[in-house]
Amino acid sequence: MKKLKTKHWDKEVEVNLYDRKSLMAELKDFDYLAEEHDFIEVTEWKNGEGYDIALSDKQVISITIGQFNAIKKLIKLFNKL
Repeated sequence: MKKLKTKHWDKEVEVNLYDRKSLMAELKDFDYLAEEHDFIEVTEWKNGEGYDIALSDKQVISITIGQFNAIKKLIKLFNKL
């Protein structure tokens, strides 16, 4: 984390700059319904407790690690049906 200072109106404001892990891929490689420029980007939260998932600038989903684990478990059960 890096601390930056800037002026806002007549007051000095401190801002934090973070490096975060992020992965991006074109959706057409995974989804036959995807359009030409559709993508998925997964960004880990700064505190490591969850993810933001962006789908082609159309939708952002924020989930905790626990919610992510529950989704994986339920999908695994679906695949066994």
